[in-house]
This record gives sequence, structure tokens and C-alpha cells, in this order.
Amino acid sequence: MMKILLIEDDKRITTAMGIRIKSFGFNFSSSPDAISAVSEAVRYKPDLVILDINLPGGDGFTVAERLQCQPEFNQTPIVFITASKKDGLKNKARAVGAVGYLEKPFDSMQLLQAIQDSVDPDTASSDHHAW
Repeated sequence: MMKILLIEDDKRITTAMGIRIKSFGFNFSSSPDAISAVSEAVRYKPDLVILDINLPGGDGFTVAERLQCQPEFNQTPIVFITASKKDGLKNKARAVGAVGYLEKPFDSMQLLQAIQDSVDPDTASSDHHAW
């Protein structure tokens, strides 16, 4: 069963996404900040990381770079999530190797599509919601 690590500081979003992720049939763990994110990834060994950009203790881009520097995670897909509308974030996400990018608020089907696209990017439709 696929294991997903959600790195998100908002407890309500973590709870809501955890419920959705479990309802899709995936396992789920979470980390609330950039400081504990990498150690939780090492402990949990996720197949996919869903990563907020704005986090206490750092940002999602730094977390992504730290994960990708470790051999066990350099092929682990990352989907960024953010409420920020700041210009350039999508391009920065692509530059650090993200397979998806969702702007909050997003619905359950967008989340599921992003997860499915990360599992099999070759079958991702050109109009999928992850970008």
C-alpha cells in the first residue's frame, strides 16, 4: 500500500487531507514543520511527499532539497501545496523536481489526481490538475 507523508503546519488541513488520503486507500503520516520533516521521512519511508511551501522552521523548497540529497529519497515524488499566489512558485517547484503543484483550496479529486499522476507520470493527462 502506498505511503504518503504530508508536511503541513495547519492541523485542520492535515486532518482533512489525512481523511481523504486514507479514504483513497493509502497509508498516511504527517509532519508539522520543516525541522521534523526529514526525520519523519527517514522514519516513515514514504512513496510520495505532499509538501506545503510555507512552514515553520523553513520552507518546502528547502525540505525538498534536503530530501533529494539523500539517496533513499532522490526518486521520491513531491507534490507541493500552497495557499500563496506569489509569482514564480510553480516554476520554482518544477526546478526542484516536483511532480505536482496544488493551490489551496483544492478538492478531493484534484488531490487524488495529483497522487495518481505521481505514481504513474507517463499516464498523466495533459489537462490534469496537479499543475
